[in-house]
Amino acid sequence: MKDLPITDNHIHVDPVNGDGPLEVAKKFQKAGGTVMIIPNKPTWTLGESYNLQEAMGEVIKYVNEINEKVDVKAYAVVGAHPAELSRLIQGGVSLEKSEEMMKDALQGAQKLVMEGEAIAIGEIGRPHYDVSPEEMGIHNRLMLYAMELARDSDCAVQLHTESSGEKQFKEFAEMAEKAGISKHRVVKHFSGPFVLDDENHGLTPSLIATKSVIKQGLKKGTHFLMETDYLDMKSRPGAVLGPKTVPRRTKGMIQNGILTVEDAYKIHLENVERVYGIDLFL
Repeated sequence: MKDLPITDNHIHVDPVNGDGPLEVAKKFQKAGGTVMIIPNKPTWTLGESYNLQEAMGEVIKYVNEINEKVDVKAYAVVGAHPAELSRLIQGGVSLEKSEEMMKDALQGAQKLVMEGEAIAIGEIGRPHYDVSPEEMGIHNRLMLYAMELARDSDCAVQLHTESSGEKQFKEFAEMAEKAGISKHRVVKHFSGPFVLDDENHGLTPSLIATKSVIKQGLKKGTHFLMETDYLDMKSRPGAVLGPKTVPRRTKGMIQNGILTVEDAYKIHLENVERVYGIDLFL
């Protein structure tokens, strides 16, 4: 299993609050990981003076640092987390101005994708906590707008939303159809084992890599990605799952006969290349 491709589809790095890009990448690589897909963290994790464009620029810097100094491939995903909108509104910015600021940030994300600095727009979507109907309407409009930007720049989007089942996947798939983006390029981050087409409606689920979720997913097929949603925060060590989890989980399941090498290539290489339009050359 030395040359086995292993991709963590959603892993954060944070030199301010955590170990930072190089240490996280080294842990991932030592465990057998080969590809890290890294979304930018929210602005307030960097410091109150940062704006969204700067937060996106930081993750690109981290990715370049990893690619130069660690034997893994790292790719940036850039966008505006839905909590950014909530913080703007809570900070007294009007609904209209907050929506425009988020749109501007998403346009900036698209520009970075088109310049080849990032491979997808994300994480975008709507909050996993309760908000007013007016705010939720903005989140839904922004999610559709991000899909339209991704369509125009021929890239994927990573969705952050509330816990989602078949009903929500259908709603997001209808948004994708309205936006004109290929549904398989809409990635539901932090997904449960919704692997069948009648569960995910053509979207790509990125399964949180717990043993139970991956085992349930594999019983249905291999149409999914794997992720840890590692936060890289010293105040929450190992949250959500540690950076070694996806490599260890993958290799352990192969050794135990739960996952074949061929299926691992499908999940960690072929699905990744198809969703993001990249060639991993592993």
